[in-house]
Amino acid sequence: MAFARGRLIRKKPAPMPGPGFADLFAALPVAVLVIDPDGRIAHANAACELLLNHSETAMAGQPYDTVLLPPDDYADRRDGHGFAAYDVEIEAIRGQRIRVDFVETPVADHPGWRIVTLHHAPRRTGHGADRAAGARAAVGAAAMLAHEIKNPLSGIRGAAQLLGMGGGDSPELTQLITTEVDRIAALIDRMQDFTDTRPLKLTPTNVYPLLDHARRVALTGFARGMVVEERFDPSLPGVLIDPDAFLQVLLNLLKNAAEALDGLAQPRITLGTAYRHGMSASTGQGRPRQPLPIEISVTDNGPGAPADIAEHLFEPFVSGKPEGKGLGLPLVEKLVSDMGGIIQYARERTGHSESTVFRILLPRAPK
Repeated sequence: MAFARGRLIRKKPAPMPGPGFADLFAALPVAVLVIDPDGRIAHANAACELLLNHSETAMAGQPYDTVLLPPDDYADRRDGHGFAAYDVEIEAIRGQRIRVDFVETPVADHPGWRIVTLHHAPRRTGHGADRAAGARAAVGAAAMLAHEIKNPLSGIRGAAQLLGMGGGDSPELTQLITTEVDRIAALIDRMQDFTDTRPLKLTPTNVYPLLDHARRVALTGFARGMVVEERFDPSLPGVLIDPDAFLQVLLNLLKNAAEALDGLAQPRITLGTAYRHGMSASTGQGRPRQPLPIEISVTDNGPGAPADIAEHLFEPFVSGKPEGKGLGLPLVEKLVSDMGGIIQYARERTGHSESTVFRILLPRAPK
């Protein structure tokens, strides 16, 4: 404040400086790579780190084609003036396949420099697609409920008729009624899990005892006779999770993997952990980006999900199993989201073999 001839003059505060180029580049909602004249990666923004599941620090200086393989006809169609391919499948580092719109543009007045943008194709969902997903869920719910409830009700009705005609006690028939009623109740309980809006109790946790417990449960039950390997980062810090919910997620993913390997000659499941420096993402619409450096993965050498449902695995009532109800993975995604994380599905190639990976990204516990 200052005085001028008896008048009080209030000085306007200095305007806040605008965001710099690095801030703007990092905040772009589209995955972007900057390639130098030698064909090496110079920069990658946060959206690109999330899409490729690799940090800018690790990608910087690497030959472009060792991190990302362009579309098949890239070399034939690239003429120095740009390149675009829409709704194509490309292969990222560690063999992860991603469906994207791939656009490469030269940087004006900087010979040899290029910008590559990757628009993740599965995320392009408008209102029509949302309605279609909702319709699929509603139809699936109706079909599943009709199938799962009609069969036990038929058994209960038949048992009741036999009891009525017999006029006496029959332990076998009463046990059948009890079992079928319990089965209906269990189904309803599973569906009610989706309506539970109570916040989880997130606490700083060492995940390794939980991983060991889940592995032992799997080996003594649904994964008996299979190999369950561990590939752990020994320096992984504490994770902010609800231990019970996290264990439920692990057991669900391990059970899915074991079922996918049923009948294979050499079934193999791998539990892995890693620390991803610089990894951050939004865990839901309207939520700010936050660091998610803790990675937990469940990998199997099975055939993966059928291609027609691979992009809908986390939608309720979508399942590739003949007897599947399509409730397991949607519940897994809900629990991971409630813990502030995200879960991803991918088919990845290592050498000549392919594997299925479910990758969970979670926040680090406060120091």
